[in-house]
Amino acid sequence: MNRSELREQIRRCLHPTHDLEAITGDFAVAGMEREERTLMPAAVLVPLVERTEDYTVLLTQRTAHLEHHGGQISFPGGRAEDEDASPVHTALREAEEEIGLQRRHVVEIAGFLDLYQTVTGFLVTPVVGFVEPPFELSLDAFEVAEAFEVPLEFILDPVNHEHRSMFYKGQQRRYYVIPYQDRYIWGATAAMLVGFARRLTGNPLSL
Repeated sequence: MNRSELREQIRRCLHPTHDLEAITGDFAVAGMEREERTLMPAAVLVPLVERTEDYTVLLTQRTAHLEHHGGQISFPGGRAEDEDASPVHTALREAEEEIGLQRRHVVEIAGFLDLYQTVTGFLVTPVVGFVEPPFELSLDAFEVAEAFEVPLEFILDPVNHEHRSMFYKGQQRRYYVIPYQDRYIWGATAAMLVGFARRLTGNPLSL
């Protein structure tokens, strides 16, 4: 499959709008019922970088001291602000603030993944965008320890999707892990990537 065919396949596998009713999340991965609670709206950018050899996914490692998901690997993004007109605006604004990725480099919004409810009380809209190099990043040292890229081909390979479990708040909970080099992508970020991979490859998501 050439670059243009893959790009079109990515577009086709995504939701064309962020106005969605279906919600997945940490509860679904853990095999639990969804908890009805007040959720904080948030959005993340799933940046697909158009490298010469392949698409890559741009990720960040959060600084360890942060209240929510400290030290974890995540997409650039965060909670919605009153001035944000849509989840796309939230995702692009947060990407600029966190890693200095200018909006002009996000050349197309390809679509949206399923809404994702985190165990920490956020309802996240994942916004998938094509990012065109060259670009320079400027990390917010308070929030972001590092930014790095993972080949999309690696993300799409189901061999790299590990299902693990841990004892959390008195319950055994399952979660996804995608080990890459010396890093572990896990939790909500890994679950969103697994969901994206299965949408793109046509395999049903079995949680």
